[in-house]
Amino acid sequence: MTNARSVNLTPLIILALVALSVALFAALVMSNAKQFGSAQSEGAAAEQQHYRWRMVTTWPKNFPGLGTTAEEFAKMVEQMSGGRLIIHVHGAGEIVPAMGVFDAVSSGSVEMGHGGAYYWRGKSPATQFFTTVPFGMNAQEMNGWLHHGGGLELWREVYEPFNIIPFAAGNTGIQMAGWFNKEINTLADLKGLKMRIPGLAGEVFNRAGGTSVNIPGGELYTALQTGVIDAAEWVGPANDLAFGFQDVARYYYYPGWHEPGSTLELLVNKPAFEKLPADLQAIVTYAARAANQDMLDQYTATNNAALKTLVEQHGVQLRRLPDEVLNELRTMTEQVFIEQAEQNAMFARVWESYKAFKAKAGQWHKVSEEAYYQVREGD
Repeated sequence: MTNARSVNLTPLIILALVALSVALFAALVMSNAKQFGSAQSEGAAAEQQHYRWRMVTTWPKNFPGLGTTAEEFAKMVEQMSGGRLIIHVHGAGEIVPAMGVFDAVSSGSVEMGHGGAYYWRGKSPATQFFTTVPFGMNAQEMNGWLHHGGGLELWREVYEPFNIIPFAAGNTGIQMAGWFNKEINTLADLKGLKMRIPGLAGEVFNRAGGTSVNIPGGELYTALQTGVIDAAEWVGPANDLAFGFQDVARYYYYPGWHEPGSTLELLVNKPAFEKLPADLQAIVTYAARAANQDMLDQYTATNNAALKTLVEQHGVQLRRLPDEVLNELRTMTEQVFIEQAEQNAMFARVWESYKAFKAKAGQWHKVSEEAYYQVREGD
């Protein structure tokens, strides 16, 4: 028999549980809203934060092509970021010596540098591939390897221990073989010469009987003028005319067997880069790609006119290196590659990647670029 005074509590319990659930849900929504609002505020703050960086370079301040590309890169970053990232560019010697760029960026004393990877072969022999190597790839092929053939990933692996993220940020195209004050008719004519010629090409030049010297560009004119060196390679007609090498050397040789497509690099301190918000990281990345192409465009547009000026107005004697000399240098280059690969595992890895891409690109270019040049000129 049911007690008339008893009460069914089930509906009350259900109502209490529903009320508690609503309260908990409301609290969760408010908590998430606060967190979302906080995240939005933090994101907005990061987007509004302004950064001032310093870039050191291995080039004289505003030097045509090399130095001006660094300046143009900084302008692009400032414009695309709306002034949120401003980069002050310093020429060689203003903050650190030309050859001190790598260490300055690695240590974090500056955020960024602009130079050539083959200058740092003392850090790792493999760095030389990321500028250029003798009888190697041209600019078009280098860009393909770096950005679509695994080259950039290897480059960043090589620089990882030094807290540096590298980017391709310029290419000179095929360079000239250099300035000499004596004719080069046989390999024996290279013996005893002191020549400014960096990277693996310097090793090859040593094997040919010369002495390679690595001198910053800003010191080359005086070194040639005073006899500190007997010969020098720098870049090509546009830059060489600006430096005035025609006043201190007589013979101008081609082709540039030693630097067929020299990539210039942007070095970025890794901790500094990682502190940037994602959009500024993207701006740095794509401004470097733009600078990389723009430098090549500049040299393509200016080199021939500069060469004509050197020959026609300054009486420079333009000479082609004999095939015999080039063939012997090619053989020595292969020997240097083999020896370096045996001594350094990373060098061997990068060389395998580089060599494989070069072979594939070369096969294609035989029926594309090379074939077209012959048809276009009627050869």
